[in-house]
This record gives sequence, C-alpha cells and structure tokens, in this order.
Amino acid sequence: MSALTGPLLAFAATLALAVALGPQLIATLRRISFRQQAYEDAPKTHQKKTGTPTMGGLLFLLALPVALAFAHDRESLAFAALIAGSALIGFIDDYAAIRLGRNRGLNARTKFLATALVGVLFLWLLVGSEGFVPKLAFAGGAPLWIWYALSLAVVLATTHAVNLTDGLDGLASGTIVPPLLVLGVAACVQHDGPALAFEAAMLGAVLGFFVYNRHPAKMFMGDTGSLALGAALAGGAILSGMQLLLPLIGAVFAAETLSVIIQVTSFKTTGKRVFRMSPLHHHFELLGWPETKVTARFWLASAIASALGLGVFLMVRA
Repeated sequence: MSALTGPLLAFAATLALAVALGPQLIATLRRISFRQQAYEDAPKTHQKKTGTPTMGGLLFLLALPVALAFAHDRESLAFAALIAGSALIGFIDDYAAIRLGRNRGLNARTKFLATALVGVLFLWLLVGSEGFVPKLAFAGGAPLWIWYALSLAVVLATTHAVNLTDGLDGLASGTIVPPLLVLGVAACVQHDGPALAFEAAMLGAVLGFFVYNRHPAKMFMGDTGSLALGAALAGGAILSGMQLLLPLIGAVFAAETLSVIIQVTSFKTTGKRVFRMSPLHHHFELLGWPETKVTARFWLASAIASALGLGVFLMVRA
C-alpha cells in the first residue's frame, strides 16, 4: 500500500462525511436556535447575516476519528487533543454568546489562557511520544526551551489569528486551504504519517464545510470551527518544524492580526485609526469592495504566500 493511500482515504472520507452531514447539521442548528448575531459595530451589510446557523465548525471534528483510524500513536493523540481542546473552547464561547445575546461569549483573556493550557497539554503529550524529535527549521541547534516557547506562541497566535479572519462568507475556510496543503506536503516529505493524516483529514472537512459556507453562506463555523482550524494549522507547523515559516505560509492570518494590533495601538496612543475598521477584511469592505471580491483576493494572497513558503521549505531541505 502506498504511503499516500491512507491520507487520501482520510481526505476523501471527511470530505464525503462533511458534505453528507452538512444539511442535517444546518437543520439541527436552526432547530435549537444556534444562530449568528451580527456585531453592532460590523459593516451594515452584515446585518442580513443575522439568523444564519453558526457553530458549523463542528463538522471539522469529523477529521479526528478519521485521522486516528490511520494514525493512532501518541503523536496523533496529541494532535487530536489540540484540535478538540481548541474546538471545545470555541464551543463554550459560541454557546455563551448565543445564550447571553449580543455576542457576549468568553472574554479575550479567558480564551487566551484556556488556549495556552491546551497548547501546554499538546506539547507535553508530543514530547512524551516515542521517537518524537522536536524540529525547528533554520535553528536546528536551538535549546529545547526555545522550541517549547516558540511552539506555544505558535499555538496561541495561530488559533486566534484564524479566529479574527473568520468574518466573511468563506473567508477563513477558503484562506486556510493553501496552508493546509503546504503542511501536508511538508509532512509527506518528512515521512510524518500522523501529521499528514490529520492535515489531509482536516482539508477534506474544510472543503466539505466550504460547500455550505461559500457566499451566500448557509452556515458559519463560529469560534468552534475557527479555533479548531487554527489548532490544525499550528499543530501541523510544529510537527513539521515550520514554526518560523508559519507567518509566511499563513500571511493572510498574520496580516489580519497585525491590522488589529496596529489599529488598537494607534487609537490608544494617538486617538486616530489607521484602517477604516479592523480586522483588515472589514477595511476593504468599507472601501466599497464587494464581499466576494475581498474573499477572492484574500484566497489568492494565501495561495501565493503558501507557495512561497513551500518553496523556502523545499530549498532548505535540498
């Protein structure tokens, strides 16, 4: 059996399951009134999104049992724990926001600390895996504590960066496809079966979800999905030793986060805003770009940045 057979089957299985179960999930979310409420300060065009079923990111959890069927060592369990733990944090946040109203979910500090705990658990399980060797491209001789610190920072930054990017129909789900592909290729090159199985399974789940999330979206992923996607991206980068390349591969997510940091810093220090609204995708909306144009441009930027990151990775490997 080819080394790619398992990952391809994992991809196909999660894609088929997500597409098949999507309508049932949408109907269930509507029945139990798990619906999105547009933020009061969001662009006015977003008000029509109010009432759309949210927490559709539950479909991403289909990737976990499928991936574990093909890779079930401690490294795989660690990866599954990272994704599931992040999704649980997002689920609690989504549930609180829906039940309390006005999107009053978990505050930023609580989400940050909870994600840090999940990240620490992931790294502890990972280092305890038999035969696992911490990887760090461009810094192979770095002390272990640097690997720990950088990897935890990657988990925290990436999960919340993807969360910030999830603001338009198909934006986060489409933008994350190229980075997941790159991490899958990296895992394949390094013969890392667990990482490849999870990236393939998650890619299938994302594409299946995208069928119902593309404009006009029939459901949103919610924090349940965005934090899980961020975890899949961070975990894959850590397993492949691509922590330092992740800002390039995930350049769109990095830009979205940076726009928020710049906006908040500028407003607090000078009282002026650099962007019309942050995160960055809202800035372009308020410039008059149609939502579909913003998402298409961000997808293209993600594909270009991911291709550049893959090129750097392969050159370093050569």
